[in-house]
Order: sequence, then C-alpha cells, then structure tokens
Amino acid sequence: MGSRSGIKNYRFSFDFYITPGVQWLIVATFAVFILQVLVYAFAGPIPHQKLLLWFGLVPSGVIPGLRIWQPFTYLFLHAPDDFLHILFNMLMLWMFGRELELVWGKTRFVRYYFLTGVGAGLIEVIVKTIPTLFGHPASDLPTIGASGAIFGIFAACAVLFPDRQVGIFFLPVRISMRSFVLLLAGLEFFLPLILRSAGDNVAHICHLGGMLVGYLYLRRGSFLYNVRNSVSDWQYKRNRKRFEVYINKHKKEPPSRPDNWVN
Repeated sequence: MGSRSGIKNYRFSFDFYITPGVQWLIVATFAVFILQVLVYAFAGPIPHQKLLLWFGLVPSGVIPGLRIWQPFTYLFLHAPDDFLHILFNMLMLWMFGRELELVWGKTRFVRYYFLTGVGAGLIEVIVKTIPTLFGHPASDLPTIGASGAIFGIFAACAVLFPDRQVGIFFLPVRISMRSFVLLLAGLEFFLPLILRSAGDNVAHICHLGGMLVGYLYLRRGSFLYNVRNSVSDWQYKRNRKRFEVYINKHKKEPPSRPDNWVN
C-alpha cells in the first residue's frame, strides 16, 4: 500500500495502482455481474430478463412506471453473455478514473461518477419518451451498463488533462486527450446515422449524455461567470446611457441655487 497526493492507493503486481473509489466501484459492479450470471445460469433467461426490467433503465418503467431507482441501478448491470462489455467498462474506469480520484479525492470522484451516470440515464429516458407525445408507445427495452458514467469520466479527463497523450487502443498512434474525446463524441453521434437500418445495440444517446452532463457540470463556473459578466456589462451600459441622457438634458439649465457672483 502506497500514497500519492495524500490518497491511499492499493497496488497490484507490475505496480498497477488503484484508488479506493475506483476499487469500490469495480468490486460492486463485478459483484452484481456475478449475481446476474448465477441468475441466468440457474434460473434461466426469463427471470434474468425480469431482473433487467426491474433494475435496468427502461423508459416506460421510469415514465410513467415511476421506477425512480432505475437511472441509478442500471449502472451496475451488464450482459452476462458479453464479458467484454463489463471488462472494457471497468478497464476504462481503472485507467482514467484513478487519475481523477487522485485530483479530486474519493468522495468527489464517486459523486461525479453517479452524477454523470444518472444524468446520462435521465437523458436516455427523456429522449426515448418523446415519441409518446406523438402517440407512440414508450420504449420498454432496458439499457444496462456503466458506459454513461465512463464517458463522463472521459469528458472530465479532457477538461482537466486536455494535452495528455493517449494511445488509440492497439494502434501505434498517440493523440491528446481532448482530441480523443472529440473523436469519441463524433463516433457516438454519427454511427447511429450510418447504422440506422442495421443498428448496433449500443446506447449512443446515453454515452453522449454522460459526456454532456460531465462537461456542463465541470464548466458550470465558466457559464455562470459569463452570464454574470454579461448582466453586469448590460447594467453598466444602461446606467451610463441614463446618466448621459440626464447630463445632456440639464447641462444647459441654470443652477437652481446660484452663487452670489452669478449675474
């Protein structure tokens, strides 16, 4: 066990450190995954599907079903027959999340993780509930996985470490973190348009939602300062114009209480 920036880190072999918040999230997610595998293996696919309908993110379950826990619980669920899904998410959480936790600390990092994950889930629900306004039924397909929060972590790394060089998977190419996240955002936006007919069974809206929520949260201070400065500038210009109008109106009038030397 070592220390870095005042935060305790738990070390594996090959000096691969892990921070406590990231460790807790990974352990909890894998524990839920093991439970899913057991349910799927011993109870069958139908009970497992019922589990997803209750704890996955189902737009019709949240609105109007009022299963308000789903935007939180769906983050811990993954497909039991797709180990690469959970492996990739947890690998990204370990690679990028630990750096954020070293900067922020455990409490703020975990809070940010759930903020972006839940925010991404709510955006997913809102977008997929819009068709009900036009007479179409709400979607009852569950969305699962921690990808919304992972993409929020990507956005945070782009804001905090924009010039840090990262590799593109197994390709001999390194680009800045900012460029990497912009590339991911572009892929998430354009892939659904390209694969509209075939589909790829990926919650692109949730991914983009996690990025958007994370970026807005981290840049909220800049937005508020800009709004405040704009309002202050408007008030200054308005008051200055009023003052100039008042001066121009009264500068030619004689003083109301002239001094003795004025004839």
